[in-house]
Amino acid sequence: MLHLTLAMTATVLSFAENPGPLRFERERIGDVIYEACSTFDVNNDGVIDIVSGEYWFEGPDFKKQNKICTIKRETDYYDDFSDYPMDVNGDGFMDIVTGAWWGESLSWRENPKGQPVEWQTHLIAKTGNIERPCFYDIDADGDVEVIPNTKGVSIFKLVRDANGKGTGEFKETKILPEGAGHGIGFGDLNGDGRADIILSWGWLEAPENPYEGQWQEHRDFTFGLASCPMIVHDINGDGANDVIVGQGHDYGLHWWEQKVDAEGKRSWLQHAIETDRSQFHEMQLADIDNDGEVELITGKRYRAHNGNDPGSNDPLGLYYYEINGGNFVRNTLDYGPAGQASGAGIYLWVEDIDGNGWKEIVAPGKDGLFLFRNFGPK
Repeated sequence: MLHLTLAMTATVLSFAENPGPLRFERERIGDVIYEACSTFDVNNDGVIDIVSGEYWFEGPDFKKQNKICTIKRETDYYDDFSDYPMDVNGDGFMDIVTGAWWGESLSWRENPKGQPVEWQTHLIAKTGNIERPCFYDIDADGDVEVIPNTKGVSIFKLVRDANGKGTGEFKETKILPEGAGHGIGFGDLNGDGRADIILSWGWLEAPENPYEGQWQEHRDFTFGLASCPMIVHDINGDGANDVIVGQGHDYGLHWWEQKVDAEGKRSWLQHAIETDRSQFHEMQLADIDNDGEVELITGKRYRAHNGNDPGSNDPLGLYYYEINGGNFVRNTLDYGPAGQASGAGIYLWVEDIDGNGWKEIVAPGKDGLFLFRNFGPK
């Protein structure tokens, strides 16, 4: 196992490039190297905790760690590609939804009501290799569904009782049997108010009823080994949603501008954000600087393919980008070699953990688990 010597206490970062207008402090959490994480109140004590892989770390100082379960390891990887919080069984405690590449399965781990004992893992479905589970309110009912990036496309909806509580069961709706490709995203591309599904080779147009209607294929573009997720957002404010795509296993971060001509024909124009940095596997939108506009939070996934990707040995980085109508500006939280800097892992988390009004970033990865505390303007 890779071990780093960085201190677990908070230290003010020394930036190798423009650090932007906010002050962050970086803190190593535990000695773990899983690639997914989340934050939520595990034991219902009113304090947010950090979860990553086999452990949860008790807030507010995250020094005490509790074992969740044992996760299979394969070479550089642990078979845990999300730690998403969801009260699956309706008992008032948040459980964890996860997916496995080698286990080829979607599962949930049952929270033992906050007690310091190991959690029971329940199989949801055998799906084939999962690149990463994603979570999106695909039917706009206020609750997220689970849509793993795997060989096909399926929506897993939590079955709820008359009071809206989870029952521990999921209903699967198969959209595409196979050929989904690497990368997935969600959002309204055609302006009809419905959430479409974006894949690396095109998009699936949502019917009125996503569980009963036919999803129409549009093979409009080719994005390669795309990020998971790809981000749907109106970048330039023209009223049409665009797509932000990272290259998960190569160089490049781009946004693709949607254009619709007078006859309604749709086309896509590529704009570069980064061309000389690689492995943008994970990304999120959040208002990190409290200016009322969302920023793009992303970075490098360390050793995404066991060190065999283009740029794998380049420095790691964690960034947030001001979007500015398409004139992206990079602000660097961390940058440097493995063992000194953090990347973005496969599933980072953004939330105001300490209640100071500024969102923190929790960045997991094979280089370690790091909390970037946001203290607002310098």
